[in-house]
Amino acid sequence: MKLNPYHNTLTRAPKYLTVLLIAACLNACVTKKYATPAVKTDDLYRGQTATDSASLAQMPWRNLFTDVKLQALIERGIVENLDLRQAIERIKIAEAGLQQSRLALLPSLQADVSVTDAKQSARAVNFPAGTINLETQTYRAQLGTSWEADIWGKLSSAKRSAYASLLQSDAAKRAVQTQLIANIANAYYNLLALDQQYAITLKTIDARTKNVSTMKALKEGAVVNGAAVVQAEANLYAAEVTLPDLKRSIRETENALSVLLGTAPTGIDRSLLADQQVYGNLQTGLPAQLLQNRPDVQAAEFAFRAAFENTNVARTYFYPALTLTAAGGLSSLQLKDFFNNAVFYNLVGGLTQPIFAKGQNRARLTTAQAQQQLAFYTFQQTLLTSGQEVSNALFAYQTAKEKEGTRAKQIASLTKAVDFTQELLRYSSATNYTDVLTSEQSLLAAQLSSVNDKLQQLQAVVNLYRALGGGTR
Repeated sequence: MKLNPYHNTLTRAPKYLTVLLIAACLNACVTKKYATPAVKTDDLYRGQTATDSASLAQMPWRNLFTDVKLQALIERGIVENLDLRQAIERIKIAEAGLQQSRLALLPSLQADVSVTDAKQSARAVNFPAGTINLETQTYRAQLGTSWEADIWGKLSSAKRSAYASLLQSDAAKRAVQTQLIANIANAYYNLLALDQQYAITLKTIDARTKNVSTMKALKEGAVVNGAAVVQAEANLYAAEVTLPDLKRSIRETENALSVLLGTAPTGIDRSLLADQQVYGNLQTGLPAQLLQNRPDVQAAEFAFRAAFENTNVARTYFYPALTLTAAGGLSSLQLKDFFNNAVFYNLVGGLTQPIFAKGQNRARLTTAQAQQQLAFYTFQQTLLTSGQEVSNALFAYQTAKEKEGTRAKQIASLTKAVDFTQELLRYSSATNYTDVLTSEQSLLAAQLSSVNDKLQQLQAVVNLYRALGGGTR
């Protein structure tokens, strides 16, 4: 009868499967399976009832920011920004940690080559001098391996924790990018607004300079007195004195924008505020989409997931660890006999059960559980903050739009008021220069506020885009 060479292997297979099933059951008893935590998202947008899943976050940033000069700045920032580069390096660190945790499931392998020279003291041995060799050399070469069986899932949980940390690092990098794009766009629009305010102030100074000349001419014609002249000069100086602050603000904004671009402070090539079109189709999508769209919310959940797996790891320290260790190689007292019958090996299987570890295992578990709870609170806080930012950006845009029509009417009325009071001052004694002064100051304030109104709209769109998670495409 011919025996099947695979007969013994096949008969042992059910035993191996039984062992694996038992190990899997033990694993499931100690470690828990991760599930996404349940959080409430219904009222995150405060009064905004959204039924459409279309979201501004799904739009590529190049489609939202159509100014080619702004696009160039954003592209440069994505490449050169130092915060973003640091985030990329953190991803590399997380990748290395994941690779290390994966390799921990495999046996280790070490090679050792040694030569030992030992000499006994003649007085320490009870033999006549010269009868034995008191000095010996031992030549040894060996390979050693060690493997810890992942019975309780400690190594698997550690690997899942490392993977969650990698995903967290990647999400954090995307969060840095969304914030960077928003910061560049906001700084750019702020710079354009300052340019516009500077231009309005220059135009006002030119008009007030002519007004001073007019007042002097009217004084010579005895239409006004000297008080009107000095008031006109003071009104001119009030406009001129704002120019240095505007110049300083422009320079500081350029410097801040340069740092975002990863360069030394320098001038910024830019367009005009009047050329900017405010994007009006502000679709927010469903609040629950923040869990998928906002990278910082994703990063917070991945941090919680990593902490959850670390708690699993901490539980396994209460259970015995099975370690297999093997070593084998060549050993000889004579180098010439090194390859002749010099083989040795040893195999050790050890089961270590913690009994008393000075409270370290309990402290490790308590710490891991507290860190997991902290990570969950952070996740909740990040989600609530994201809803607040969406609500604030929407309301900022709405209030800026509400002011737009009223502000235009205010400027038109104040422009007429300035013209009327100046005409009355020339041909009537029923008015004085104080009326002209008041109307001119009010007009300048309204014109500057109009610039801020448009800036508020532009930045509200930027902030809403970032709050919804836009900027990763």
